[in-house]
Amino acid sequence: MKTRICDILGIEYPILQGGMAWVSTAELAAAVSNGGGLGIIAAGNAPADWLRNQVKKARELTDKPFGVNVMLLSPFVDEVMDVIYEEKVSVITTGAGNPGKYIEKLKSIGTKIIPVVPSVALAKKMEKCGVDAVIAEGTESGGHVGELTTMVLVPQVVDAVNIPVIAAGGIGDSRGIVAAFSLGAEGVQIGTRFLCSTECTVHENYKMAVIGAKDRDAVVTGRSTGHPVRTLKNKLTKEFDKLEESKASVEDIENLGKGRLQAAVCDGDVVFGSVMAGQIAGLIGDIKPCKEIIDELMNNTCDVIDRIKSIYGGH
Repeated sequence: MKTRICDILGIEYPILQGGMAWVSTAELAAAVSNGGGLGIIAAGNAPADWLRNQVKKARELTDKPFGVNVMLLSPFVDEVMDVIYEEKVSVITTGAGNPGKYIEKLKSIGTKIIPVVPSVALAKKMEKCGVDAVIAEGTESGGHVGELTTMVLVPQVVDAVNIPVIAAGGIGDSRGIVAAFSLGAEGVQIGTRFLCSTECTVHENYKMAVIGAKDRDAVVTGRSTGHPVRTLKNKLTKEFDKLEESKASVEDIENLGKGRLQAAVCDGDVVFGSVMAGQIAGLIGDIKPCKEIIDELMNNTCDVIDRIKSIYGGH
């Protein structure tokens, strides 16, 4: 499966790994890139020195292209962008804002810029700013989410822009990939499935929580703050619900969540930690190397296409 995304990013398969804060480290990014996709290091709210070390580590683990996800609301965003420029990172994805003021400088070193967008309006704005592609992410994804589903968002973004569109949100197997391409996408971004890989460094409790998740276990909290987050339900999500029902202040709700993702990822606290995962969690049942995940995705995608052809008599 070769698309414009493969040509733009210099990768074998049109698969990007999601930039998940505390989860998407150099080890995971390198493994995905070695498997033929594009691995992404998530800068999150980490300081610049941490990111620089991660970039150097990734280069020790792979000679393939990889990228960095930049959270534009990070207090260290300017310093992080300086690291990306100085280290000549080949690709960045961005979230929570407009990367416009950084584009010219990054373009001067050949960095490809791919923002995550939750709406048609933002996708069109990003195209005017000169980005190389956009990631249309539906509300099925883990972490911070928008309102539109992948099914309705992707085709509308595809119709609205001329640059390539990458579909994200609720994609974790070959059927999701075929669906995304049917909607007009030229690539997919996958997060939760790669979280359950052997190379992912999150605590084993976190991985097992995802594997044990059922179809309705990935819930959204924090809607009243304007920054809703999808996680697996546990005691923490119940506490969020209680605060929102009591009309607690935004500050109180946000304070409840401070440090909870780190607690889940690093300490394995899946009871009162923030176990961010997408709705695709209910389909994930094992942990395996990234290369096996990617090979399975690609091989099964061909099988799904053949099955569709057989249904319609090969036409």
